[in-house]
Amino acid sequence: MTTHDSYPIEIAGIKRDLRLFEIKPGLRIAILNILGDTELVQACARELAKKLEAVDYDILVTAEAKSIPLAYALSVETKKPYAILRKTYKPYMGAALQAETLSITTGQPQLLILDEKDRESIQGKKVVILDDVISTGSTLQGMRMILDKTDAKVVAEAAILTEGDRAQWMHIISLGHLPLFTE
Repeated sequence: MTTHDSYPIEIAGIKRDLRLFEIKPGLRIAILNILGDTELVQACARELAKKLEAVDYDILVTAEAKSIPLAYALSVETKKPYAILRKTYKPYMGAALQAETLSITTGQPQLLILDEKDRESIQGKKVVILDDVISTGSTLQGMRMILDKTDAKVVAEAAILTEGDRAQWMHIISLGHLPLFTE
């Protein structure tokens, strides 16, 4: 049995040690937390922008919260707007659309909500779905469910990293892959 406290990785030319987190007995995942890591966010946005050059799209869409800085930085790099699917409803959101997903890190259902204002900017558009890490695909599925209700067309899915079964994520535009850590 190998014990890992952290997993060293290089992403977009930047080296980081990702802390391992037990999500259930015998299974740990490496946690990428880009919040506050401006150097990594900017490097990833630059690299993802290059990989998205061949994709014809109108807007980036991501889910709250850890991938928000990535969406912002990628929006600056690509000059494309972005929208955030929120996790809690606020009255100012108006006639929002909702979908429920299951979070791998909490094991709990979570809501994804598209604000009425963002709904208008996504309606019928070509969308790139963006996330920090794609692991089980449940957040992607929730985002797709909401976007289907807006007649938007998902033209690509992108992430800093994919995780788990690499073959499952070959269609994802990403900068690397994380293994699962089993005991």
